[in-house]
Amino acid sequence: MTDTAHALSASRTLWELVARRADLTPDRRVLLQDDRTLTFGELRARAERVAAGLYGMGVRPGTVVAWQLPTRIETALLSFALARLGTVQSPVIPFYRDREVAFALRESKAEFFAVPGVWRGFDHTEMARRLGAKGIFEAYDDLPDGDPAVLPAPPADGTSVRWIYWTSGTTSDPKGVLHTDRSLIAGGSCLAHALRLTADDVGSMAFPYAHIAGPDYTVMLLLYGFPAVMFEQFALPEALEGYRRHGVTVAGGSTAFYSMFLTEQRKWPGEQIIPSLRLLAGGGAPKPPEVYHAVARELGVQLTHGYGMTEVPMITMGDPDDTVENLATTEGRPPEGMSVRIVDGEVRLKGEAVCQGYLDPSQTAEAFDEEGYLRTGDLGRLTATGHLVLTGRLKDVIIRKGENISAKEIEDLLAAHPDVGDVAVIGLPDAERGERVCAVVEQPEGAGKLTLDAVTAYLRAEGLSTHKLPEQVEVVDALPRNETLRKVLKYKLRERYSGTVK
Repeated sequence: MTDTAHALSASRTLWELVARRADLTPDRRVLLQDDRTLTFGELRARAERVAAGLYGMGVRPGTVVAWQLPTRIETALLSFALARLGTVQSPVIPFYRDREVAFALRESKAEFFAVPGVWRGFDHTEMARRLGAKGIFEAYDDLPDGDPAVLPAPPADGTSVRWIYWTSGTTSDPKGVLHTDRSLIAGGSCLAHALRLTADDVGSMAFPYAHIAGPDYTVMLLLYGFPAVMFEQFALPEALEGYRRHGVTVAGGSTAFYSMFLTEQRKWPGEQIIPSLRLLAGGGAPKPPEVYHAVARELGVQLTHGYGMTEVPMITMGDPDDTVENLATTEGRPPEGMSVRIVDGEVRLKGEAVCQGYLDPSQTAEAFDEEGYLRTGDLGRLTATGHLVLTGRLKDVIIRKGENISAKEIEDLLAAHPDVGDVAVIGLPDAERGERVCAVVEQPEGAGKLTLDAVTAYLRAEGLSTHKLPEQVEVVDALPRNETLRKVLKYKLRERYSGTVK
């Protein structure tokens, strides 16, 4: 990490980090989208005006503000305006629907809710009204505006909880993960240091800004003073023009993104699809070694993959200068300040980037051990060189394209289907998605044939978000069970169906 970046990483709050970067390089670009550009100086000035507009609406330090917005410059401005005010922010992934959104609004006790209006054919404003949300306002092209002279002093305490992120984990309801400005700055600092980026790089955000990766990545921009291209709707080959136009040097997101880039590259053998690209980086889903080798061989760039979660946005990361073996088969090493301990095979963590716990105190008590280490529920081992190898999960969670999906939530919904006697939902390895969702069903006698289309139509009608829908349905005579409590043995189902392709 450069001396400047190291000094900036000591900022107490996100707003202090914004202000210090704006003083250093006010005219340098930070966010790029289509034909629009935002500089670090403009980020500070415009965010202050938005903060003043929010203040005029009644938003105050400590007010809980939920927002469900796409990856846009305006979303970043709103978020930093809220950071300037010292509110408690509750970002909600844009493709979440009634079930998850209602839970997030209720549990966070949100007093205001920012939505994009009609976005990608879905009316978020109407949903917010249907759910009885408070303080609904649209924040897509137009943002609140006011005179910064009315603003109170910026927050000075970076260790108060000011962020509530949502993760499904292993329960059917999401869990509210509590973060501070300092924990997010620590996570972004770790990522920046691991990737060895410079002020000459151009990054990219092709993931939901409402994901924990949003601030993680933005902190990295603020520390090193380089820009990133924002993609509101990411799809290939359409997004290639944006990568090329802005000269992106660092791209990625998760295993699904690597596979998408490989698919496009294979259409143009002998020609690099993004000439400026030198590094793919990401995490959030399993990465088969063969994907690493294919990226290096066919895209001609380095791939560094890491391990993170909503509770700890950056745990380990591959080093671009590491060996091929380590980059292909491990999740990298933890940065300075992140303590990784293996207890009875489980990965446990302690460090400044670790969250403060959960909204539900009982979940917090369960999540941390007696020495203050976070129990991840993931199984792994550390090599002699300190690299982390993940070997499985204690949690019954499926990670599809970097998003946690609760098997129990889907099982609970399908259990009410008249043609389902019993069901087990599992994650299967998938080169494009990291994992795909598979529902294995026992049917009652006399039931009609159950198809994938019928299952997904039923789940849609029950309000399940699109990204959680199964991609595969298998019907069996009997689910495998143990001999004591007759618990379904999901590992046998994974063994049986992992080789299938749907």
